[in-house]
Amino acid sequence: MLVFFYDKTFQGLLTAVFEAYSRKEFPEKLVATGEIPPLFMSAHYTIVTEEMKCARVWTALEKKVSREGCNMLAYVWLSEQPEAPDLLFRYLCKLFANPDAPYQLNFGDPDVLEMQQLAQKVSHEELYLKQFVRFQKTSDGLFFAPVSPIYNALPLVIAHFKDRFADQKWVLYDAKRQYGYYYDLQTVEEITISDDEHLSDGKLDESQMAADEKLFQDLWKGYFQSITIKERLNPRLHRQHMPKRFWKYLTEKQE
Repeated sequence: MLVFFYDKTFQGLLTAVFEAYSRKEFPEKLVATGEIPPLFMSAHYTIVTEEMKCARVWTALEKKVSREGCNMLAYVWLSEQPEAPDLLFRYLCKLFANPDAPYQLNFGDPDVLEMQQLAQKVSHEELYLKQFVRFQKTSDGLFFAPVSPIYNALPLVIAHFKDRFADQKWVLYDAKRQYGYYYDLQTVEEITISDDEHLSDGKLDESQMAADEKLFQDLWKGYFQSITIKERLNPRLHRQHMPKRFWKYLTEKQE
């Protein structure tokens, strides 16, 4: 079994594709540098990520598939599923091995089908984040929202929130992956918080809230309760459209 070791980045994956075609050797598995190699590894090669090589692969992809097709690659990568790197590598090699045929539409190929299904799951998570993020105003005027998505979909929604809330400083923070994004009214930068244990329940401590934040939360809860028609409650349908794992972050669902 031929194995390629790489740095477990998307750029490293693209470099691995370049090296496979350059060397005319195609690995059966990609393994992150430092991880335990497969039991039946017969040969291996260490990939050194190079911007030039990954850029050439990406440029070739942009000529071959649509913008949506390129986006799908990012969605699958952000799924963080164990099978995603090998799936992406096989998919990319098949794309380049079929220069004339629209391989990305060949749903009879299990790799194409799996790519589509995995990308769709991440896309659903992106939509959930756009729907169910609730900002809380802190004492220093910053709007803060913790989330814990199943997939690493946070980078997919930053442009949406930058456009939607362009006039206020905010932080979107993934408590599960311990990183987030800070918008300062001009640019967005990635951040980490050294002590984020208190973010797991989705609520800021009242001592960290702005003076009027608790009031607005109470008003929102009251409004939500007033428009609820108890006779029409359908808990099963409610959970289907608003997954329960998001409830701890929703002001209207908090005690």
